[in-house]
Amino acid sequence: MLKSEVVRRTIGLVLLGFLISLGFFKPVHNYLVIPHHMTIFSHQASALSSLPSHTHLSIKDPKVVSVSGSAGHTVSAQHTGTTAMTVSSGHIPIKKVDVRVLPDIRLVPGGESIGIKLNSVGVLVVGYHLVDTEQGEKSPGETAGVKVGDIITKINDKNIEKMADVKNAITDAGDKPLKLVVLRDDNVKKKLTLQPLKDKNDQHYRIGLYIRDSAAGIGTMTFYEPKSGKYGALGHVISDIDTKEPIHVYNGEIVRSTVSAIDKGKDGHPGEKIASFPANEKPIGNVNKNTPFGIFGKLNHGLSNGIMKKGLPIALEDEVKEGPAKILTVVDGKKVQAFDVTVLNSVKQDIPATKGLVIKVTDPELLNKTGGIVQGMSGSPIIQNGKIIGAVTHVFVNDPTSGYGCHIEWMLKEAGIDIYKDQAKKKEAS
Repeated sequence: MLKSEVVRRTIGLVLLGFLISLGFFKPVHNYLVIPHHMTIFSHQASALSSLPSHTHLSIKDPKVVSVSGSAGHTVSAQHTGTTAMTVSSGHIPIKKVDVRVLPDIRLVPGGESIGIKLNSVGVLVVGYHLVDTEQGEKSPGETAGVKVGDIITKINDKNIEKMADVKNAITDAGDKPLKLVVLRDDNVKKKLTLQPLKDKNDQHYRIGLYIRDSAAGIGTMTFYEPKSGKYGALGHVISDIDTKEPIHVYNGEIVRSTVSAIDKGKDGHPGEKIASFPANEKPIGNVNKNTPFGIFGKLNHGLSNGIMKKGLPIALEDEVKEGPAKILTVVDGKKVQAFDVTVLNSVKQDIPATKGLVIKVTDPELLNKTGGIVQGMSGSPIIQNGKIIGAVTHVFVNDPTSGYGCHIEWMLKEAGIDIYKDQAKKKEAS
């Protein structure tokens, strides 16, 4: 009995080892890596180049995609829609793949250095200050329960849009309490009562809060869609310099900026572009969203980076490959240049998430000039095999030659460019 049990276990282990080793056998591995889903854009093709020569692809609806190529392993999009594709080895079906064809989309790549001016929703509380009263130093705002990071949207039922509105409300109220409405923690509304106190030195009533209603900075344009004029830039959220909280945008604008110098990055010290723009610079577009994937809005007119005037197709995350790519950015003046990078990793993401790409700067000229990725480079488009795959977002503090990027699909979604809209309409109609 004991001997038969040993034999049974031995055979089981041998079979298990054999099954595991099959995954490393190249022909089997080539079949295992075939995706269950494929997405192709109209007038484009996707080659399954690693399949053995005896593999056969059969399409359920040839009006959606066709199969071509010398080995018959190139799937070409014919018409928007969905269909099924069966992968067979000889006459034996191996895997079924759902194929989706989306409308062709072309984006004009950016790379331009831009100045960003944002006006927040209401006014942002960035700190407390003490009012010197006859009874001692106090902060009425802190006493009332106002927190740093709160956004004051109303005082005594009047909308607050800028700091002057707060000053007027305090003057009108005199020694009477102020009824505040603030946004806190993911737009939760709070109602607070704040009693202003009189400063014994100038006899003015004060609320004991430091506030701000605007912010400015620089970044890089990622793309614009010529049909709608919608654009995306920066690749990450803009946060207040003091509170570190995302700025809730009421409105804003972008302008062209000029890079005058580079603070070169090194280990432990992220560098930055030194750039500026005149206060009266003519806006090139507005800003209506500030999200984890960047800022978004509409351009007033088309832009050209001077090196790529025509729109490029995009690559979804399953098309991105480890290997060579380029980024477009400005390191001197307003001139956009292309620099070599390597995509080290592309993370598969089924839902929107930042840091989907890891890239490394390999271009000697850029490394010599900046040390790698620097602040102000965020939003620089990443291009691989003639397609826009994403944007630079962050630098590794301890290795400025490397950093993160985000997939272009998520930026398009935030920009209001729905690449899946035709598919959704067809589903509704059916």
